[in-house]
Amino acid sequence: MSSTDVAAYSDSPYADAAPAGPRALFAGALGNALEWYDFAAYGFLAAIFAKNFFPGSDAFVGLIAAFGIFAASFVMRPVGGVMFGHIGDRYGRRTALFISAAMMTGSTVAIGFLPTYAAIGAAAPLLLLVLRLLQGLSIGGEYTTSAIFLAENAPVRARGLVASFAGCGASAGTLLGSAVGAVTAMAMSTDDLMEWGWRIPFLLGIVLGGFTLYLRGSTAGGEAAPARPSRPGRLPLAEALRSDGREMIRAVVLNLTLGVSFYMLFVYLTTYMQQVDGLSERVSLQINTISMVAVLVLAPVFAALSDRVGRKPVVCGGLIGFILLSWPLFHLLDSGSAELALLGQLGFAVLVASYAGPMPCVLVEMFRPATRCTALSLSYNLALGLAGGTAPMVAVYLVNREQFDMGPAVYLIIVAAASLAAALTMKESRGRPLS
Repeated sequence: MSSTDVAAYSDSPYADAAPAGPRALFAGALGNALEWYDFAAYGFLAAIFAKNFFPGSDAFVGLIAAFGIFAASFVMRPVGGVMFGHIGDRYGRRTALFISAAMMTGSTVAIGFLPTYAAIGAAAPLLLLVLRLLQGLSIGGEYTTSAIFLAENAPVRARGLVASFAGCGASAGTLLGSAVGAVTAMAMSTDDLMEWGWRIPFLLGIVLGGFTLYLRGSTAGGEAAPARPSRPGRLPLAEALRSDGREMIRAVVLNLTLGVSFYMLFVYLTTYMQQVDGLSERVSLQINTISMVAVLVLAPVFAALSDRVGRKPVVCGGLIGFILLSWPLFHLLDSGSAELALLGQLGFAVLVASYAGPMPCVLVEMFRPATRCTALSLSYNLALGLAGGTAPMVAVYLVNREQFDMGPAVYLIIVAAASLAAALTMKESRGRPLS
Protein backbone atom coordinates (compact mmCIF):
# COMPACT_ATOMS: atom_id res chain seq x y z
CA MET A 1 0.00 0.00 0.00
CA SER A 2 1.34 3.42 -0.91
CA SER A 3 1.92 6.20 1.60
CA THR A 4 -1.05 8.03 0.07
CA ASP A 5 -3.34 5.07 0.77
CA VAL A 6 -2.04 4.78 4.33
CA ALA A 7 -2.86 8.43 4.91
CA ALA A 8 -6.25 7.94 3.30
CA TYR A 9 -7.18 5.17 5.71
CA SER A 10 -5.94 7.00 8.78
CA ASP A 11 -9.04 9.20 8.93
CA SER A 12 -11.25 6.18 9.65
CA PRO A 13 -12.51 5.58 13.20
CA TYR A 14 -11.21 2.05 12.65
CA ALA A 15 -7.73 3.26 11.69
CA ASP A 16 -6.03 0.80 14.07
CA ALA A 17 -7.49 -2.15 12.17
CA ALA A 18 -6.21 -3.55 8.89
CA PRO A 19 -8.12 -2.04 5.94
CA ALA A 20 -10.90 -4.27 4.68
CA GLY A 21 -9.98 -6.30 1.63
CA PRO A 22 -12.02 -6.67 -1.56
CA ARG A 23 -13.88 -9.70 -0.21
CA ALA A 24 -15.04 -7.84 2.90
CA LEU A 25 -16.06 -4.82 0.84
CA PHE A 26 -17.99 -7.11 -1.52
CA ALA A 27 -19.74 -8.69 1.46
CA GLY A 28 -20.60 -5.23 2.75
CA ALA A 29 -22.29 -4.30 -0.53
CA LEU A 30 -23.91 -7.66 -1.30
CA GLY A 31 -26.38 -7.50 1.57
CA ASN A 32 -28.08 -4.56 -0.08
CA ALA A 33 -28.76 -6.74 -3.11
CA LEU A 34 -30.48 -9.26 -0.83
CA GLU A 35 -32.54 -6.60 0.95
CA TRP A 36 -33.72 -4.80 -2.18
CA TYR A 37 -34.23 -8.00 -4.15
CA ASP A 38 -37.17 -8.89 -1.95
CA PHE A 39 -38.57 -5.37 -1.79
CA ALA A 40 -38.43 -5.20 -5.57
CA ALA A 41 -39.96 -8.64 -6.08
CA TYR A 42 -42.91 -7.75 -3.87
CA GLY A 43 -43.50 -4.44 -5.62
CA PHE A 44 -43.35 -5.97 -9.08
CA LEU A 45 -45.83 -8.69 -8.08
CA ALA A 46 -48.15 -6.36 -6.14
CA ALA A 47 -51.10 -6.99 -8.46
CA ILE A 48 -50.77 -10.75 -7.88
CA PHE A 49 -50.52 -10.32 -4.11
CA ALA A 50 -53.68 -8.19 -4.27
CA LYS A 51 -55.61 -11.04 -5.91
CA ASN A 52 -54.16 -13.84 -3.76
CA PHE A 53 -54.30 -12.14 -0.37
CA PHE A 54 -57.21 -9.67 -0.80
CA PRO A 55 -59.53 -11.50 -3.22
CA GLY A 56 -62.79 -10.00 -1.93
CA SER A 57 -61.84 -6.42 -2.82
CA ASP A 58 -62.27 -4.60 -6.10
CA ALA A 59 -59.12 -4.08 -8.16
CA PHE A 60 -58.39 -0.61 -6.75
CA VAL A 61 -58.91 -1.55 -3.09
CA GLY A 62 -56.91 -4.76 -3.48
CA LEU A 63 -53.98 -2.93 -5.06
CA ILE A 64 -54.07 -0.24 -2.37
CA ALA A 65 -54.09 -2.99 0.29
CA ALA A 66 -51.12 -4.75 -1.32
CA PHE A 67 -49.12 -1.53 -1.53
CA GLY A 68 -50.34 -0.69 1.99
CA ILE A 69 -48.50 -3.76 3.30
CA PHE A 70 -45.54 -2.62 1.20
CA ALA A 71 -45.73 0.75 2.99
CA ALA A 72 -46.27 -0.82 6.42
CA SER A 73 -42.84 -2.45 6.27
CA PHE A 74 -41.35 1.03 6.05
CA VAL A 75 -42.84 1.90 9.44
CA MET A 76 -40.33 -0.50 10.98
CA ARG A 77 -37.37 0.97 9.15
CA PRO A 78 -36.70 3.80 11.63
CA VAL A 79 -36.99 1.25 14.45
CA GLY A 80 -34.52 -0.98 12.63
CA GLY A 81 -32.30 2.02 12.01
CA VAL A 82 -32.11 2.76 15.74
CA MET A 83 -31.61 -0.91 16.65
CA PHE A 84 -28.92 -1.68 14.08
CA GLY A 85 -27.40 1.76 14.49
CA HIS A 86 -26.91 1.01 18.19
CA ILE A 87 -25.37 -2.37 17.34
CA GLY A 88 -23.11 -0.83 14.73
CA ASP A 89 -21.92 2.00 16.99
CA ARG A 90 -21.40 -0.19 20.05
CA TYR A 91 -20.47 -3.64 18.75
CA GLY A 92 -19.13 -3.04 15.24
CA ARG A 93 -20.39 -2.48 11.73
CA ARG A 94 -19.90 -6.11 10.64
CA THR A 95 -21.94 -7.51 13.54
CA ALA A 96 -24.88 -5.32 12.56
CA LEU A 97 -24.54 -6.31 8.90
CA PHE A 98 -24.55 -10.06 9.67
CA ILE A 99 -27.64 -9.92 11.89
CA SER A 100 -29.63 -7.83 9.38
CA ALA A 101 -28.82 -10.21 6.52
CA ALA A 102 -29.88 -13.24 8.57
CA MET A 103 -33.21 -11.63 9.47
CA MET A 104 -33.94 -10.66 5.86
CA THR A 105 -33.08 -14.11 4.50
CA GLY A 106 -35.42 -15.88 6.91
CA SER A 107 -38.38 -13.57 6.31
CA THR A 108 -37.95 -13.55 2.52
CA VAL A 109 -37.99 -17.34 2.22
CA ALA A 110 -40.95 -17.51 4.61
CA ILE A 111 -43.03 -15.34 2.25
CA GLY A 112 -42.44 -17.94 -0.46
CA PHE A 113 -44.14 -20.55 1.72
CA LEU A 114 -47.11 -18.42 2.80
CA PRO A 115 -50.59 -19.89 2.30
CA THR A 116 -52.98 -17.59 0.44
CA TYR A 117 -56.36 -16.19 1.46
CA ALA A 118 -58.10 -19.11 -0.23
CA ALA A 119 -56.30 -21.52 2.13
CA ILE A 120 -56.43 -19.81 5.56
CA GLY A 121 -58.62 -16.73 5.11
CA ALA A 122 -57.82 -13.49 6.91
CA ALA A 123 -54.74 -15.01 8.57
CA ALA A 124 -52.94 -14.90 5.19
CA PRO A 125 -52.65 -11.10 4.86
CA LEU A 126 -51.88 -10.91 8.60
CA LEU A 127 -48.93 -13.29 8.26
CA LEU A 128 -47.78 -11.40 5.16
CA LEU A 129 -47.86 -8.18 7.18
CA VAL A 130 -45.80 -9.70 10.02
CA LEU A 131 -43.11 -10.92 7.63
CA ARG A 132 -42.99 -7.58 5.83
CA LEU A 133 -42.56 -5.81 9.18
CA LEU A 134 -39.60 -8.08 9.98
CA GLN A 135 -38.10 -7.23 6.62
CA GLY A 136 -38.58 -3.54 7.32
CA LEU A 137 -36.79 -3.96 10.64
CA SER A 138 -33.93 -5.72 8.89
CA ILE A 139 -33.51 -3.28 6.04
CA GLY A 140 -33.53 -0.38 8.49
CA GLY A 141 -29.88 -0.92 9.26
CA GLU A 142 -28.54 -2.60 6.13
CA TYR A 143 -28.05 0.16 3.56
CA THR A 144 -26.72 2.77 5.96
CA THR A 145 -24.39 0.44 7.87
CA SER A 146 -22.93 -0.97 4.67
CA ALA A 147 -22.42 2.55 3.27
CA ILE A 148 -20.60 3.50 6.47
CA PHE A 149 -18.49 0.34 6.41
CA LEU A 150 -17.48 0.97 2.80
CA ALA A 151 -16.75 4.68 3.25
CA GLU A 152 -14.71 4.14 6.43
CA ASN A 153 -12.52 1.64 4.62
CA ALA A 154 -12.02 3.63 1.41
CA PRO A 155 -9.17 5.89 0.27
CA VAL A 156 -10.15 9.54 0.55
CA ARG A 157 -9.65 10.17 -3.15
CA ALA A 158 -12.08 7.36 -4.08
CA ARG A 159 -14.45 7.44 -1.13
CA GLY A 160 -17.47 8.46 -3.20
CA LEU A 161 -16.89 5.66 -5.69
CA VAL A 162 -16.35 2.97 -3.04
CA ALA A 163 -19.34 4.07 -0.94
CA SER A 164 -21.53 4.05 -4.04
CA PHE A 165 -21.30 0.25 -4.09
CA ALA A 166 -23.83 0.26 -1.25
CA GLY A 167 -26.29 1.92 -3.59
CA CYS A 168 -25.15 -0.32 -6.45
CA GLY A 169 -25.97 -3.33 -4.29
CA ALA A 170 -29.48 -1.93 -3.81
CA SER A 171 -29.84 -1.31 -7.54
CA ALA A 172 -28.48 -4.77 -8.31
CA GLY A 173 -31.03 -6.30 -5.95
CA THR A 174 -33.85 -4.36 -7.56
CA LEU A 175 -32.55 -5.34 -10.98
CA LEU A 176 -32.36 -8.98 -9.93
CA GLY A 177 -35.89 -8.85 -8.54
CA SER A 178 -37.12 -7.31 -11.79
CA ALA A 179 -35.23 -9.84 -13.90
CA VAL A 180 -36.46 -12.83 -11.90
CA GLY A 181 -40.01 -11.48 -12.11
CA ALA A 182 -39.70 -11.00 -15.86
CA VAL A 183 -38.23 -14.46 -16.44
CA THR A 184 -40.87 -16.07 -14.21
CA ALA A 185 -43.66 -14.26 -16.09
CA MET A 186 -42.23 -15.32 -19.45
CA ALA A 187 -41.70 -18.95 -18.44
CA MET A 188 -45.29 -19.74 -17.46
CA SER A 189 -48.88 -18.90 -18.15
CA THR A 190 -50.70 -16.12 -16.31
CA ASP A 191 -52.76 -18.70 -14.42
CA ASP A 192 -49.67 -20.60 -13.24
CA LEU A 193 -48.00 -17.33 -12.23
CA MET A 194 -51.06 -16.41 -10.20
CA GLU A 195 -51.43 -19.84 -8.60
CA TRP A 196 -47.87 -20.74 -7.62
CA GLY A 197 -45.27 -19.02 -9.81
CA TRP A 198 -45.20 -15.87 -7.67
CA ARG A 199 -43.50 -17.91 -4.91
CA ILE A 200 -40.37 -18.59 -6.96
CA PRO A 201 -38.66 -15.18 -6.54
CA PHE A 202 -39.00 -15.38 -2.76
CA LEU A 203 -37.82 -18.97 -2.43
CA LEU A 204 -34.76 -18.12 -4.54
CA GLY A 205 -33.86 -15.57 -1.88
CA ILE A 206 -32.23 -18.37 0.11
CA VAL A 207 -29.45 -18.56 -2.50
CA LEU A 208 -28.53 -14.88 -2.32
CA GLY A 209 -29.08 -14.79 1.44
CA GLY A 210 -26.98 -17.87 2.11
CA PHE A 211 -24.10 -16.52 0.02
CA THR A 212 -24.27 -13.17 1.82
CA LEU A 213 -24.21 -14.81 5.25
CA TYR A 214 -21.30 -17.01 4.24
CA LEU A 215 -19.23 -14.04 3.08
CA ARG A 216 -20.06 -11.92 6.11
CA GLY A 217 -19.43 -14.75 8.53
CA SER A 218 -16.09 -15.67 6.95
CA THR A 219 -14.86 -12.05 6.94
CA ALA A 220 -16.08 -11.13 10.41
CA GLY A 221 -12.70 -10.83 12.02
CA GLY A 222 -10.28 -7.96 12.17
CA GLU A 223 -12.53 -5.04 13.00
CA ALA A 224 -11.29 -2.67 15.67
CA ALA A 225 -13.41 -1.69 18.62
CA PRO A 226 -16.07 0.79 17.54
CA ALA A 227 -15.82 4.43 18.42
CA ARG A 228 -17.61 5.35 21.63
CA PRO A 229 -19.95 8.26 22.28
CA SER A 230 -18.17 11.31 23.59
CA ARG A 231 -20.02 11.01 26.91
CA PRO A 232 -19.46 7.59 28.52
CA GLY A 233 -22.67 5.70 29.26
CA ARG A 234 -24.88 7.78 27.02
CA LEU A 235 -26.81 5.81 24.39
CA PRO A 236 -25.80 6.49 20.77
CA LEU A 237 -29.37 7.62 20.02
CA ALA A 238 -29.37 10.22 22.79
CA GLU A 239 -25.93 11.44 21.77
CA ALA A 240 -26.92 11.62 18.10
CA LEU A 241 -30.06 13.66 18.81
CA ARG A 242 -28.06 16.02 21.05
CA SER A 243 -25.10 16.67 18.79
CA ASP A 244 -26.30 15.85 15.26
CA GLY A 245 -29.94 16.95 15.31
CA ARG A 246 -29.56 19.67 12.67
CA GLU A 247 -27.69 17.40 10.28
CA MET A 248 -30.24 14.64 10.84
CA ILE A 249 -33.06 16.97 9.77
CA ARG A 250 -31.08 17.98 6.67
CA ALA A 251 -30.44 14.30 5.87
CA VAL A 252 -34.16 13.49 6.17
CA VAL A 253 -35.18 16.19 3.69
CA LEU A 254 -32.28 15.37 1.37
CA ASN A 255 -33.39 11.72 1.20
CA LEU A 256 -37.05 12.39 0.43
CA THR A 257 -36.39 12.40 -3.31
CA LEU A 258 -34.38 9.19 -3.03
CA GLY A 259 -37.36 7.44 -1.49
CA VAL A 260 -39.98 8.80 -3.88
CA SER A 261 -37.92 8.42 -7.07
CA PHE A 262 -36.68 4.91 -6.38
CA TYR A 263 -39.96 3.34 -5.27
CA MET A 264 -42.15 5.27 -7.68
CA LEU A 265 -39.93 4.85 -10.74
CA PHE A 266 -38.60 1.33 -10.25
CA VAL A 267 -41.36 -0.38 -8.25
CA TYR A 268 -44.67 1.31 -9.02
CA LEU A 269 -44.04 2.12 -12.68
CA THR A 270 -44.38 -1.50 -13.73
CA THR A 271 -47.99 -1.22 -12.55
CA TYR A 272 -48.37 2.24 -14.15
CA MET A 273 -47.24 1.00 -17.54
CA GLN A 274 -49.77 -1.83 -17.38
CA GLN A 275 -52.73 0.25 -16.19
CA VAL A 276 -52.16 3.54 -18.04
CA ASP A 277 -50.24 2.46 -21.15
CA GLY A 278 -51.88 -0.93 -21.53
CA LEU A 279 -48.51 -2.66 -21.79
CA SER A 280 -48.27 -6.30 -20.82
CA GLU A 281 -46.73 -7.38 -17.55
CA ARG A 282 -43.89 -8.96 -19.49
CA VAL A 283 -43.03 -5.79 -21.46
CA SER A 284 -43.26 -3.51 -18.42
CA LEU A 285 -40.90 -5.75 -16.45
CA GLN A 286 -38.47 -5.83 -19.37
CA ILE A 287 -38.45 -2.01 -19.59
CA ASN A 288 -37.88 -1.78 -15.85
CA THR A 289 -35.01 -4.25 -16.01
CA ILE A 290 -33.27 -2.29 -18.78
CA SER A 291 -33.59 0.97 -16.84
CA MET A 292 -32.19 -0.62 -13.69
CA VAL A 293 -29.14 -1.77 -15.66
CA ALA A 294 -28.63 1.86 -16.65
CA VAL A 295 -28.76 2.97 -13.00
CA LEU A 296 -26.36 0.23 -11.96
CA VAL A 297 -23.83 1.32 -14.59
CA LEU A 298 -24.19 5.09 -14.20
CA ALA A 299 -24.38 5.50 -10.41
CA PRO A 300 -20.66 4.70 -9.84
CA VAL A 301 -19.79 7.06 -12.70
CA PHE A 302 -21.54 9.99 -11.01
CA ALA A 303 -20.08 8.96 -7.64
CA ALA A 304 -16.60 9.00 -9.13
CA LEU A 305 -17.39 12.40 -10.64
CA SER A 306 -18.21 13.67 -7.15
CA ASP A 307 -14.71 12.60 -6.08
CA ARG A 308 -13.36 14.96 -8.73
CA VAL A 309 -15.68 18.00 -8.71
CA GLY A 310 -17.40 17.71 -5.33
CA ARG A 311 -20.53 16.08 -3.89
CA LYS A 312 -22.69 19.20 -3.88
CA PRO A 313 -22.59 20.07 -7.61
CA VAL A 314 -23.43 16.51 -8.66
CA VAL A 315 -26.29 16.03 -6.19
CA CYS A 316 -27.80 19.45 -6.89
CA GLY A 317 -27.53 18.85 -10.63
CA GLY A 318 -29.51 15.64 -10.33
CA LEU A 319 -32.24 17.29 -8.25
CA ILE A 320 -32.56 20.19 -10.70
CA GLY A 321 -32.94 17.58 -13.43
CA PHE A 322 -35.87 16.01 -11.57
CA ILE A 323 -37.56 19.40 -11.26
CA LEU A 324 -37.13 20.32 -14.94
CA LEU A 325 -37.57 16.93 -16.63
CA SER A 326 -40.07 14.89 -14.59
CA TRP A 327 -43.08 16.29 -16.49
CA PRO A 328 -41.78 15.63 -20.03
CA LEU A 329 -40.42 12.21 -19.05
CA PHE A 330 -43.79 11.17 -17.61
CA HIS A 331 -45.39 12.32 -20.87
CA LEU A 332 -43.24 9.70 -22.58
CA LEU A 333 -44.32 7.10 -20.02
CA ASP A 334 -47.96 8.11 -20.59
CA SER A 335 -47.72 7.76 -24.38
CA GLY A 336 -48.95 4.19 -24.68
CA SER A 337 -45.87 3.28 -26.70
CA ALA A 338 -43.39 0.73 -25.36
CA GLU A 339 -40.52 2.49 -27.16
CA LEU A 340 -41.36 5.92 -25.73
CA ALA A 341 -41.98 4.44 -22.29
CA LEU A 342 -38.52 2.90 -22.40
CA LEU A 343 -37.03 6.26 -23.40
CA GLY A 344 -38.79 7.99 -20.50
CA GLN A 345 -37.70 5.34 -18.03
CA LEU A 346 -34.09 5.60 -19.23
CA GLY A 347 -34.24 9.37 -18.76
CA PHE A 348 -35.30 8.86 -15.18
CA ALA A 349 -32.55 6.27 -14.74
CA VAL A 350 -29.93 8.92 -15.60
CA LEU A 351 -31.46 11.37 -13.10
CA VAL A 352 -31.64 8.78 -10.32
CA ALA A 353 -28.02 7.75 -10.92
CA SER A 354 -26.75 11.33 -10.88
CA TYR A 355 -28.46 12.06 -7.55
CA ALA A 356 -28.23 8.69 -5.83
CA GLY A 357 -24.69 7.78 -6.90
CA PRO A 358 -22.89 10.20 -4.55
CA MET A 359 -25.56 10.04 -1.80
CA PRO A 360 -24.11 7.19 0.33
CA CYS A 361 -20.85 9.10 0.72
CA VAL A 362 -22.64 12.43 1.24
CA LEU A 363 -24.62 10.96 4.13
CA VAL A 364 -21.64 9.23 5.76
CA GLU A 365 -19.61 12.45 5.63
CA MET A 366 -22.36 14.35 7.45
CA PHE A 367 -21.91 12.61 10.80
CA ARG A 368 -19.27 11.94 13.45
CA PRO A 369 -17.92 8.36 13.85
CA ALA A 370 -19.14 7.84 17.43
CA THR A 371 -22.82 8.06 16.50
CA ARG A 372 -22.60 7.73 12.72
CA CYS A 373 -24.58 4.49 12.42
CA THR A 374 -27.39 5.70 14.65
CA ALA A 375 -27.71 9.23 13.26
CA LEU A 376 -27.50 8.15 9.64
CA SER A 377 -29.73 5.08 9.98
CA LEU A 378 -32.49 6.97 11.79
CA SER A 379 -32.55 9.99 9.47
CA TYR A 380 -32.31 7.92 6.29
CA ASN A 381 -35.06 5.51 7.33
CA LEU A 382 -37.37 8.27 8.51
CA ALA A 383 -37.15 9.78 5.05
CA LEU A 384 -37.60 6.44 3.29
CA GLY A 385 -40.51 5.57 5.59
CA LEU A 386 -42.26 8.90 4.99
CA ALA A 387 -41.59 9.20 1.27
CA GLY A 388 -40.49 5.84 -0.14
CA GLY A 389 -42.98 3.52 1.49
CA THR A 390 -45.95 5.73 0.63
CA ALA A 391 -44.88 6.67 -2.91
CA PRO A 392 -46.62 3.72 -4.66
CA MET A 393 -49.82 4.36 -2.68
CA VAL A 394 -49.80 8.07 -3.53
CA ALA A 395 -49.21 7.25 -7.19
CA VAL A 396 -52.02 4.66 -7.26
CA TYR A 397 -54.40 7.17 -5.65
CA LEU A 398 -53.52 9.99 -8.06
CA VAL A 399 -53.75 7.82 -11.16
CA ASN A 400 -56.62 5.46 -10.29
CA ARG A 401 -58.86 7.51 -8.02
CA GLU A 402 -58.20 11.07 -9.18
CA GLN A 403 -57.69 10.04 -12.83
CA PHE A 404 -54.59 12.27 -12.95
CA ASP A 405 -52.03 10.36 -15.00
CA MET A 406 -49.43 13.11 -14.55
CA GLY A 407 -49.96 13.23 -10.78
CA PRO A 408 -46.82 11.19 -10.01
CA ALA A 409 -44.73 13.70 -12.00
CA VAL A 410 -46.09 16.64 -10.00
CA TYR A 411 -45.47 14.81 -6.74
CA LEU A 412 -41.89 14.03 -7.75
CA ILE A 413 -41.22 17.68 -8.72
CA ILE A 414 -42.47 18.97 -5.35
CA VAL A 415 -40.35 16.49 -3.38
CA ALA A 416 -37.26 17.21 -5.49
CA ALA A 417 -37.63 20.94 -4.80
CA ALA A 418 -37.62 20.27 -1.05
CA SER A 419 -34.52 18.07 -1.31
CA LEU A 420 -32.76 20.68 -3.44
CA ALA A 421 -33.32 23.29 -0.73
CA ALA A 422 -31.60 20.94 1.77
CA ALA A 423 -28.76 20.16 -0.65
CA LEU A 424 -28.02 23.85 -1.21
CA THR A 425 -27.49 24.33 2.55
CA MET A 426 -25.08 21.44 3.07
CA LYS A 427 -21.32 21.90 3.22
CA GLU A 428 -19.05 20.47 0.56
CA SER A 429 -17.50 17.35 2.10
CA ARG A 430 -15.21 15.99 -0.63
CA GLY A 431 -11.75 15.26 0.80
CA ARG A 432 -12.69 15.97 4.42
CA PRO A 433 -11.54 13.43 7.06
CA LEU A 434 -14.30 11.17 8.37
CA SER A 435 -13.01 11.44 11.93
